[in-house]
Amino acid sequence: MTQDATRQEQSASPPAAGAARETLEDYTLRFAPRRYRRWSTGVVATSALGGIAYLADFAIGANIGISYGTVNALWGIAVFAVVIFLSGFPLAYYAARYNLDLDLITRGSGFGYYGSVVTNIIYATFTFIFFALEGSIMAQGLELGLGMPLWLGYAVSTIIIFPLVVYGMSLLSKLQLWTTPLWLVLMVLPFVYLLVSHPESVDAFFAYQGEEGQGTPSLGSVMLAAGVCLSLIAQIAEQIDYLRFMPPKTPENSRRWWAATILAGPGWVIFGAAKQAIGLFLAVYLLANVAGASAFANEPVRQFLEIYTNIVPAWLALTLAVVLVVISQIKINVTNAYSGSLAWTNSYTRVTKHYPGRLVFLGVNLLIALVLMEANMFDFLNTILGFYANCGMAWVVVVASDIAINKYLLGISPKVPEFRRGMLYAVNPVGFGSMLVAAGVSILAFFGLLGETLASYSPLVAIGLAFVLPPILALATRGRYYLRRVDDGIDAPMFDEHGNPSGESLPCQVCGQELERPDMTASGTGTGHVCSLCLSTDREGRHVLPAAPPGH
Repeated sequence: MTQDATRQEQSASPPAAGAARETLEDYTLRFAPRRYRRWSTGVVATSALGGIAYLADFAIGANIGISYGTVNALWGIAVFAVVIFLSGFPLAYYAARYNLDLDLITRGSGFGYYGSVVTNIIYATFTFIFFALEGSIMAQGLELGLGMPLWLGYAVSTIIIFPLVVYGMSLLSKLQLWTTPLWLVLMVLPFVYLLVSHPESVDAFFAYQGEEGQGTPSLGSVMLAAGVCLSLIAQIAEQIDYLRFMPPKTPENSRRWWAATILAGPGWVIFGAAKQAIGLFLAVYLLANVAGASAFANEPVRQFLEIYTNIVPAWLALTLAVVLVVISQIKINVTNAYSGSLAWTNSYTRVTKHYPGRLVFLGVNLLIALVLMEANMFDFLNTILGFYANCGMAWVVVVASDIAINKYLLGISPKVPEFRRGMLYAVNPVGFGSMLVAAGVSILAFFGLLGETLASYSPLVAIGLAFVLPPILALATRGRYYLRRVDDGIDAPMFDEHGNPSGESLPCQVCGQELERPDMTASGTGTGHVCSLCLSTDREGRHVLPAAPPGH
């Protein structure tokens, strides 16, 4: 080997070898191989649903109800649930079927290899906003139960998450399984108690007109409420971080596979909507029956404490409230921290072609969340979430539209998702352009720059543009920017007889790891194979396949 060639190989190989070994715990930045996916459909679904244990839904439901009244809030929650389910279904199916996270799906669904970096930033923003929100709720619980100052509670709720996230999916799946039964009992108990012991609270709930007494049914208020709820649309990406570990779909497990995919994918919104409605129900009860409740009715820890106090002695009520808050926040914040670290790492690695290690960005994500908590973001919840929702909706709905319409109805976008460098164009204007327009216009509407009337309907603007623009742009560009080349240079089949990604292993000539067929391409050097992560870290581009000539 010549001196120049040796120098080029070294620029790609040493970092790649270390990165490959580190990512084998949870397959960061890459396809999740069959040999790693040993969990049953039930375990994967339970682990994924464990991640929605957060109490922010209670705060969101209470906040929109206090602002817009019960009827408007419930209709807003219904709009939120329908949009989330419909947009989340194609994404969840692709993740479970092809074992990819949402970033890898996004690359081949209209965004391109580098174009999806911006969506990773949107996703990372989601994780630290909601980490901060959940951490704030935990700090409120620690202050109430242990007298811990809020600033210290914020720090504690952040620091304890770090060691739990270090080991990826292996530890997270056990944590979610062990804590779910106790969490369910503690969460449902207050609601059932009020229904049985205070049935009149149901009528008071539906009659509630909001803090300003202006809860008359209004489409504008419904959409404002829905906009806050729809900030959770990026939650599907966290569900997918678990769903990508689903076992292969076979005739024998087909029914269980579909049930788990739907329930733990778009089905998360059923539980989320129920928690929002319960959060509002508890808030209305407190406002009507507890003096001074207007100061804390939207705080989940106080909601549960006040109801528990009616059921058990005060000391036990306080203990149960703190236990519920701590369990809930740990369950969701390990997912927020884990998913956020993946998103940041993925973006950084693609842009710089250097893999710094996921733990670096785990620390970055936690630090940003801590700053938000110390800045008391809880007091500006509706505004923060309403603004963020426009970006999240634009991204998720564009990807869903590309899969459902461009891939299946029009047949312009390739049905099989592609994510490997060299196979994709750097940027595809179909998804990337659609998202920028949908997010940009809806944000202008949200801040009233397109008129006060349209401000209430910014969620509809984001959803509508994100839905119709991908097929329009795909037709206008004739789908030419989806694939840079079709042939990845490997003769072995990509899928088995049931349509699942192949389990055949091939050696990567750069990192030396044996990795499964869907993660590999032929090397641009003309000999051997190279894995997707080593392609990402190949600074010289030696192993990247050339673009296919026109007509191929």
